[in-house]
Amino acid sequence: MNWLMLIVAGCFEAGFAFCLGKMKEVTGVEYYLWGAGFLISLGLSMFLLAKSVQTIPIGTAYPVWTGIGAVGTVLLGIFFFNEPAGFWRLFFISTLIISIIGLKMVSSN
Repeated sequence: MNWLMLIVAGCFEAGFAFCLGKMKEVTGVEYYLWGAGFLISLGLSMFLLAKSVQTIPIGTAYPVWTGIGAVGTVLLGIFFFNEPAGFWRLFFISTLIISIIGLKMVSSN
């Protein structure tokens, strides 16, 4: 269950980065709504990370959390912000995904 919480926490990390990206595109009320989304995503991400490290070692949980957030943020950038999806960018994202899976496989929890 704690691994599932950690994965969801990583998704919320990508979510708060997405909200930041949207905030720079808008003004007025919409800016504050995306700001609220940022704060909610940030809070949920941190809460779920804190809960998951109660049983998953921090040396494993934190890199997995940031890795999921990084991969999610790059993919969101490609799909929603027209960021480039070149070979080398996708190659290194793939190596990051493999590293996240590797950390899970060698974890004792």
